[in-house]
Amino acid sequence: MIRSASLILAGAISAGTAVADEVNIYSYRQPELIQPLLDGFTDATGIRTNVAYINKGLIERLKAEGKRSPADIILTTDISRLTGAKEAGVTQTVGSDVLDAAIPDNLRDPEGHWYALTTRARIVYASKERVAEGEITTYEDLADPKWKGRICTRSGTHVYTLGLIGAMLAHNSVEDTETWLKGVKSNLAREPEGNDRAQVKAIWAGVCDISLGNTYYMGAMLKDPEQTEWANSVRLEFPTFADGSGTHVNVSGVALTSSAPNREAAVAFLEYLTSPDAQAIYAAEVSEYPARPDATISAQVDSWGQFNPDTTSLAKIAANRAEALKLSERVDFDGASGSDG
Repeated sequence: MIRSASLILAGAISAGTAVADEVNIYSYRQPELIQPLLDGFTDATGIRTNVAYINKGLIERLKAEGKRSPADIILTTDISRLTGAKEAGVTQTVGSDVLDAAIPDNLRDPEGHWYALTTRARIVYASKERVAEGEITTYEDLADPKWKGRICTRSGTHVYTLGLIGAMLAHNSVEDTETWLKGVKSNLAREPEGNDRAQVKAIWAGVCDISLGNTYYMGAMLKDPEQTEWANSVRLEFPTFADGSGTHVNVSGVALTSSAPNREAAVAFLEYLTSPDAQAIYAAEVSEYPARPDATISAQVDSWGQFNPDTTSLAKIAANRAEALKLSERVDFDGASGSDG
């Protein structure tokens, strides 16, 4: 039996009442997206799960709860959130040979605090009508003056943007990255605003011709009748870094909390999540790529095209976050766009 609870988990389960045959999960992802995994895990092991959906303040909540936290697992998105949890001291080393064998080195914490479950590429959405195939091949191309007034993107301080800037720093000097970021800003059609889907809508509306976005938003738009027309107006392009390092990827992932009252069951859950079947189920559910190389990619995601992912350690990229934020603020990326003078 699966018991899925939202914000009532902490009230329903306290450190003193946790039992051996359950796993308590604090999830940044909506419960319905992970329900197939929960069902599969319980069917395979008999261990039940409890989920609290927490999309804000997850780390702060764990710090406040301290050793009495009922949570065993953090399930979240973006490398900065995973590394932030580690830095806050609310996670612990898992120490699982199963996990280490399943997930590539660059997609997990060197000390075993967190592991990627799925990856998403940070790619270019390009207008089918106004951008020729192959017209943009690298992230560096985004600074080319030919794109002046033609790019839309979300805020320069958003974690997804900072992740890309951090990746650029991993491949280039601070000075070169700053020059690139200034070039991108000068090419913006409008001040950064909205989420990744809002940028695709802007392309559909003729506001801009290309935008930056995560691949899984294509899947999300195709599921929404209102947004299908936006999705059909664009093509996915997989740029690489100019040094040939591949396409920047980010992750959704998991970590074992430092309190973990049900540690043995929690580790079993983590190992289940990295099994080939669970990887395929979860990746298909969220329109992402499995972190495990031998897991099956869904037909829809596979249809978007093959690409060469950058294998730079995500821990290294995450370590550049502070410098990335500094650069974004220094060039006033979210200020008036270059197209407005």
